[in-house]
Amino acid sequence: MAERDAIGVPMTVGPAPPSSPVRGLTLDALVRQHARSRPDALAAAGEHTTAGWSQLAERVEQVSGALAAAGVGPGDRVVWLGQGSDRVLELLLGCARRRAILCPGNWRLAPPEVAFLVDDLEPVLVFTQRREVGDRIHAGVAAARHRPRVLVHDDDTGARLDAYEDWVARAGRGGDEERPEPDDPVVAFATAAVDGRPAAACLSHRALIAQALLMGPWMGVGPEHRFLAAGPLFHVGVWMEAWATFVAGGATVFARRNDGAALCRLIERHRCTGGYLFGPMVEGIVEANADGRFDLSSLRGRRGHPVFDAWVGEDPSPWGRRPGGYGQTELTGMATFNLLAAPGEQGSHGRPSPLLEVRVVDPEGGEAPVGDTGEIVARGLTVTEGYWRRPERNAARTAGGWWHTGDLGRYERDGTFSFVGPRTRMLKTGAENVYPAEVEAVLRAHPAVADAVVFGVPDDRFVQRVVALVEPRAGTEPPSVAELLGHCRERLAGYKCPREVTVVSGLPRAADGRVDRDEVDRRHGGGGYPGGQVRSV
Repeated sequence: MAERDAIGVPMTVGPAPPSSPVRGLTLDALVRQHARSRPDALAAAGEHTTAGWSQLAERVEQVSGALAAAGVGPGDRVVWLGQGSDRVLELLLGCARRRAILCPGNWRLAPPEVAFLVDDLEPVLVFTQRREVGDRIHAGVAAARHRPRVLVHDDDTGARLDAYEDWVARAGRGGDEERPEPDDPVVAFATAAVDGRPAAACLSHRALIAQALLMGPWMGVGPEHRFLAAGPLFHVGVWMEAWATFVAGGATVFARRNDGAALCRLIERHRCTGGYLFGPMVEGIVEANADGRFDLSSLRGRRGHPVFDAWVGEDPSPWGRRPGGYGQTELTGMATFNLLAAPGEQGSHGRPSPLLEVRVVDPEGGEAPVGDTGEIVARGLTVTEGYWRRPERNAARTAGGWWHTGDLGRYERDGTFSFVGPRTRMLKTGAENVYPAEVEAVLRAHPAVADAVVFGVPDDRFVQRVVALVEPRAGTEPPSVAELLGHCRERLAGYKCPREVTVVSGLPRAADGRVDRDEVDRRHGGGGYPGGQVRSV
């Protein structure tokens, strides 16, 4: 019988079971296959490096050996806390070969958040960088109780050799063959901070490859596709097209960060055909290419900006014509697709993925009538293996053999699907999710704060801006707004910090004593929540 790991789901550790010809593909098998069949085709690129498939396979062999020498084995965690880099892909594939789990962490986190992540995951290795984020990340790692080995993947000072390359070169090649299995968790994303702290959702080889095989043809992704991974790598949204590109044998081009000129150079140099680009990125590209010196004509996919759209081509793929749907990190991204519904049909979020069975249930777990709102539950190939070290939450989320998303939705009379909103509140600022519970917990930790409520106000550029009301503790001097903002900035990533804070004598409350979030929205202009207005929960 398989042992049970701390994520609360079966995980094969130790010797793998006898190989079966129908056991399924893994990321490790695919990189070997591409190296045989497309050795010289571009596989990955970054700011300064490019690699064909045979070169990438060799790098994975070396990285796997370095991981083995560092003591990384089945089920161990490796954390990346740097910006975008093609090294993340080779680490993911090296971890896959070692049957370990790569956790692309959020490099924007404040030191206390980094310390929590390190103590929660207890990684063997943490990779970070010196540029921009190094001091903050290193302070967070130093504040953690767990003591991982830390490696720096860049060094612009010229004072020393690149620690990452030293680490790879010293270890040699290979290591014991671990024979990864399709259901092994291979990547984990911190998400779902509904109780004030994030949890790491673990995804398997099978889930990643299944989603890639489904979405690749719909996105027009084939072996000649070159995908610009310009968004943060701690988001599953960036990886969906990256995985589809990898599975198809195309090339993934990694951008370090949102820098308009750098993005233009990568698009032009590698003739990128697709990219993860949203509002502020598009604006940065337009500003950097104001004189038209970069040729962006290889790129497909217009973004509604007239200047940008004049430079790029139309995306004729089914996804390009009708992108989006409903998704969740725990479901390996998309669970329903707009492209499966025709224009004019009732549902706002298309129809379910053929990889999942998606239901809407009432509070007792029964099927909700058509047109009624209930919780979205799912089961199938792309469901998470569970949250790391959250056995109670995993048990609740998998009750009855279904993954309970914590989101609300409904089926319409024509069979289409509509996402209504999170059952617990979530805000959206730019491409980032912000959970009010997490920000409220930080505000309540201030000694002069009795209670706080965080909500979203519509914003033309960033979807919402984060706003807070704070009720001071009786008998204390009310905290100043500057003091509260500084308190948040020390403990939270910048995008989570409130843009506005108002100190009030009391918060509006419902009859049961809870904060009446609907009344807060009515009084203070809240709205624009993902999926629509969210009722108090």
